Amino acid sequence: MISVVINTLNEEKNLPKALASVKGFADEIVIVDMYSEDDTVVIAKSAGAKVFEHKKVGFVEPARNFAIEKTTGDWILILDADEEIPRTLAGVLKNISEDLGSADYYALPRRNIIFGKWIKHSRWWPDYNVRFFKKGHVSWNEIIHSVPVTVGKGADLPATEESAILHNNYNSIDQYVERLNRYTTHQVPILIKEGYSFSWIDLIRRPVSEFVGRYFQGGGYKDGVHGLALAFLQAFSELVLYLKIWQEEKFEARPLALHNVVKEIRTAQKEINYWVADTQLSETGSMVSRIKRRLKLL
Repeated sequence: MISVVINTLNEEKNLPKALASVKGFADEIVIVDMYSEDDTVVIAKSAGAKVFEHKKVGFVEPARNFAIEKTTGDWILILDADEEIPRTLAGVLKNISEDLGSADYYALPRRNIIFGKWIKHSRWWPDYNVRFFKKGHVSWNEIIHSVPVTVGKGADLPATEESAILHNNYNSIDQYVERLNRYTTHQVPILIKEGYSFSWIDLIRRPVSEFVGRYFQGGGYKDGVHGLALAFLQAFSELVLYLKIWQEEKFEARPLALHNVVKEIRTAQKEINYWVADTQLSETGSMVSRIKRRLKLL
């Protein structure tokens, strides 16, 4: 028996697609709503889902364990309201549940649709998430974007389109910025609790590292303008996060010598230059290999 868990907050636009995608293979649908002000609950109930309420906390992790407790199935599928399960993946999950599977929990790849495009690089693919598991083998920490706690044997489904959750992620810049603001606000106290104190250097190093990691190391350049835009947006998110920590310290005034800033910028330039050269060399090598293969076929 498969129980599908969906946590919601004002998801009347997304929820119908998510519910339709699990119809036919889900034996039970459990919706845990954070007091939506739209028709989310009405839609959920009309689809035959069991609906429970949870206080609004701004992010999903604290409510997931609560939702799992309300299920009665042997297998649990965690789904966000802006996600869908393709028919091919539904068949795979059904077979796993009926055969008891070779593992206790499974990480599923996820296709992120951002600004209307499937982002195949930029560290957005295969975006594995532990989402399908035997009840009692997975739980979540009450920390935003935390990795779930697992017990037993795990396995990954193949990183293919057929095995992937469809994630209708960011569809506008406004939405991205709204979430960025909300997520960074929740991340600040976590970093402070871990002992972090503000350093101006991180206003340069962290965004640059994020941009390089997304655009060059993560192959974001292969995603065209989308990849460039997302690399900058992710870098901006890092900048906002560390500025908010400075804000928590009441915008403490500190002396800052120009030569130190210039030194840090030059270090960042060296890192970017390294990855520019490395990426260009890699792409040139790939092109030469393709030409050689084509010549062999002639």
